[in-house]
Amino acid sequence: MIEYRAFFGDGEKLFAFPSRELIEELERKTGQGVGALFRRFRQSDYSFSDVTEIIRLGLIGGGAAPAEADRLVSVYAIGRPLAEVFDVADGVITALFFGTEAVNEALKQVAE
Repeated sequence: MIEYRAFFGDGEKLFAFPSRELIEELERKTGQGVGALFRRFRQSDYSFSDVTEIIRLGLIGGGAAPAEADRLVSVYAIGRPLAEVFDVADGVITALFFGTEAVNEALKQVAE
């Protein structure tokens, strides 16, 4: 299973999309195919709900109960700077496409 770990809210969280059904739910909730959604992230052409749904569903895929994932998004995504929340969602969707190692390598390059 491809997973992504990032600090979100009150600690490090596990995000994943381990099933086809969860990816299809992301597509249904955002109204975009996963490829189009990823492309929109690369072009900075995303909506706030795109960001929050990636985080919410990624938390659920990572093992959080749906109510807990919804609470975390409500408390820690809404009202925070969008760039901060976007970074988490971008890491999650990038890991979905390229794997965790690609995200870690990209973050390492940015830090250098």
